[in-house]
Amino acid sequence: MSESYKEQLDPESQALLSDHHHNGPAVPPTRPSYRTFRTRHLVLAYAAGILSAVLVELLLCSHYTIPFLQSSQSRPSVEADFASPDAGSTEVHHFPPTSPTNVFPSLFPTDVGHAGPTPTGAEAGLVATAPSYPLHTGAPHLVSPLTLTKNASKQDASPSFDIFKHWGNLSPWFSVERGSFGVDSGPEAPDTCRVTGLHLLHRHGARYPTEWASYGGPANFSGRLHNAAAGWNASGQLEFMNEWTYKLGEEILTPFGRQQLFDLGVSIRMKYGFLLKNFTESNTIPVFRTESQDRMLSSALNFALGFFGYPFDGQYQQSITIEDNGFNNTLAPYKTCPNAGDRSKSDRGVEYVKTWTAIYLKDALDRLSPQLHGYDLTIEDVFTLQQMCAYETVAIGYSKFCELFTEEEWKGFNYAMDLFFWYGSAFGSPVARVQGIGYVQELVSRLTHTPIPVHNSSTNATLDDNPATFPLGQSLYVDATHEVVVLNVITALNLSNFAEGGPLPADHIPEHRNFKSSHLAPFATNIQFQLLSCESHADPQIRVIVNDGVVPLTGIRGCPEDKDGKCPIPTFVDAQREIIAKTDWNWACHGDWHVPPGPAWNTTTGDAPEPGTV
Repeated sequence: MSESYKEQLDPESQALLSDHHHNGPAVPPTRPSYRTFRTRHLVLAYAAGILSAVLVELLLCSHYTIPFLQSSQSRPSVEADFASPDAGSTEVHHFPPTSPTNVFPSLFPTDVGHAGPTPTGAEAGLVATAPSYPLHTGAPHLVSPLTLTKNASKQDASPSFDIFKHWGNLSPWFSVERGSFGVDSGPEAPDTCRVTGLHLLHRHGARYPTEWASYGGPANFSGRLHNAAAGWNASGQLEFMNEWTYKLGEEILTPFGRQQLFDLGVSIRMKYGFLLKNFTESNTIPVFRTESQDRMLSSALNFALGFFGYPFDGQYQQSITIEDNGFNNTLAPYKTCPNAGDRSKSDRGVEYVKTWTAIYLKDALDRLSPQLHGYDLTIEDVFTLQQMCAYETVAIGYSKFCELFTEEEWKGFNYAMDLFFWYGSAFGSPVARVQGIGYVQELVSRLTHTPIPVHNSSTNATLDDNPATFPLGQSLYVDATHEVVVLNVITALNLSNFAEGGPLPADHIPEHRNFKSSHLAPFATNIQFQLLSCESHADPQIRVIVNDGVVPLTGIRGCPEDKDGKCPIPTFVDAQREIIAKTDWNWACHGDWHVPPGPAWNTTTGDAPEPGTV
């Protein structure tokens, strides 16, 4: 296997420096000594203390130049001093200790009995019972910038501007506005309908950057800055960088990311908890799925903790599929699709992003470059500073980097992420549909309560053909995956409303576009496949709801225009079976085809070029 193929195997595309350990021997605390002093000793000590304070202040004034004691004429210029030697270096805090000395499990049992009364109540069912639907509107524990850089033409950002919603796939998930996707309906059950089932597909929570970046990458910039041969220093808005250190880990969930999934679990339990009654009646428990990556498994377990509460043992079973080479996995299909590892085919968005950043960040580069002395900023560096803002905020709660850019530049960043994912994982990617088709096969199997007839994609026959690990007939399914797979699935289903306006241009932001990565693929993004029984329809119905926005299904053959976005399940299933039959895994994933870079070749369906066409 080539190194380039290995590098792309995790398609989430930001980089990180390796950790540096600086562990020294522990220094035991010393016991204070006590002594009786006479009055003379106390007076002398007091006088010595005053003299020492005066001397220290004089030294500080002469070396550091306390502003209120020094005139502006005598202050040295900022360029005279270099940044701290540690500026830009990686800072890590290892917790928990490897071998703590005070661990005594027998003294701290988790169950001591005496729990008191424990009767439970009725299950919640907000989608069925409440007069309105609870929306996810904020990002708790995160602090937005106190101010943004002012635009040249506008003095301040608009009051309604929310920076958290302009980070593309790095945004924390939020409920999109009603009608955002073209259907003026809410996620609650439509009139005359009742919810009978839910298939939930969600992304993991907020994480640290991944180990590889094709463009940008916070750790890449940090490393270049720290290893710069010449001394450098920063002034103006960038002055904080003189003491800044890189504090981000690698790939695993941040504390905020853990909470996102816990909150999502609570939210789904409050909305759909009544579906658990079906399991009680059948004397079974649910089977949820995730895969083996640390952030994925942690996301699934935090979801379960929110959904079931502690302890969740005995309330459900967690299927953990393996994400690694050689293992078929619909939640990580790129591991078994070699053409998805060919950057010329799967990484098409990078060139578009480079073109766009050179346009929307030109003014930012001109503005910030004079503030960093001894280091030549590039457009890629400035783009990385925007990434740093998003990553630091979801990791440590706040980032000074966020203040460096204007509202328009943040809209530009959001669109840069749209370009990256449109051409890399969605409708503009030649390997998007083939990677999402395995999950579609599983969805059809679950909707029809029939086994998968042919395993000709990323499905795993060992698991999917076993009713214990892939049960049929459940009223509730929960699967955790990556944002790239969520976009693969949206493409494979032919939710073509999101493809309108494509291919996306790299020289401007279209006035109207339906594809927005912050709406479709933020941290903890979630798709509800909601099943309904309606008095006004003979057939059971299905709706697709992305981040609380109802999606029109008119791009799926036979699905009617419906004010609530409903489609008969038999019609939906027949259309998906046609798409499955037309998707050629061997050609798309293993075929010898190539596409030229840039707009010379495009797709808006996520399909590879047909043989002989390119």
